[in-house]
Amino acid sequence: MTAFTRRAAIAAAAATAAGAAAPAWAQFKAAPGDMSLGDPKAPVHVVEYLSLTCPHCAHFHADVFPAFKAKYIDTGRVHFTIRELLTAPPQVAAAGFMLARCDGGKNYFKIVDEVFRSQARWQGGSIKPIFVEIARNNGLTDAQFEACITDPKAQEALQARLEYATGTDKVTGTPTFFVNGVQLPNQETPTLADLDAAVARASKSTGRR
Repeated sequence: MTAFTRRAAIAAAAATAAGAAAPAWAQFKAAPGDMSLGDPKAPVHVVEYLSLTCPHCAHFHADVFPAFKAKYIDTGRVHFTIRELLTAPPQVAAAGFMLARCDGGKNYFKIVDEVFRSQARWQGGSIKPIFVEIARNNGLTDAQFEACITDPKAQEALQARLEYATGTDKVTGTPTFFVNGVQLPNQETPTLADLDAAVARASKSTGRR
């Protein structure tokens, strides 16, 4: 699990401007800026706290999430929500999240996936050209990209989301998963079998399959 600190979140917000389990009830309330897939009325709600610079998160979204999505989200059995955290380097994670929310966030999940897949290209080089490339791939001009990642209102909104995650939900690392408010054991990357078991338990408790 990649560690997250409140200090890192605040530092990331400043840098961007310049250039334990939560209570179950908290997981069922909409949080500021939630980004979700699937039927909101699904019997099971899975929340993932992730960072775009977290290698374990990238591994999950490349190797586990596609099968999970096909099995549960696309079939209406799970409502899936991403909530954002920043891990080192926090300014990169912050820029990636603001890029994903460009143009109203209509390509949010696609951009998140592309940022994760680009992680291996970050080593020893400039990250900005990679993000510009991702922006262009999603129909954004260079000017729109710059506007998105330097928008003070977007930075304030990101900070509010981080404060909710650490202040209300008490999340301290990524990835962290909750299934109907129950936190999965901390681990680097849950397997599909891990999620199968968690969804089955949650479905049984609701009486819906």
